[in-house]
Amino acid sequence: MGRRGGFPGGGGGMNMNNLMKQAQKMQRQMEEATKELEDSEVSATAGGGAVEVTVSGKKEVTKIKLDEEVVDPDDIEMLEDLIMAATNEALRKMEEQSQASMAKITGGMGTGMPGMPF
Repeated sequence: MGRRGGFPGGGGGMNMNNLMKQAQKMQRQMEEATKELEDSEVSATAGGGAVEVTVSGKKEVTKIKLDEEVVDPDDIEMLEDLIMAATNEALRKMEEQSQASMAKITGGMGTGMPGMPF
């Protein structure tokens, strides 16, 4: 009587080893990409370039540049709005860059997986 069950083709251990090697390679690539992203910066402007905000890959504001004409003591709210708009745009750009970088490694699979940095 023949064997029933099991995996067709046998040699399942070899496939598992290959899968583990691929997973380890992908993990190394993701760690390298994460490091590159953390070292990168993106900038965004608001008010026709009157306000420029730069953020790091760690999603921290690293620089704010204001044109003199946008600093009006009688209109602080406008300056606040411009800084907020430029900051949000810079953060959005960094998020897009992060997603694109990780998608190159994962081929789009696994985005949003718990414990993953993307």
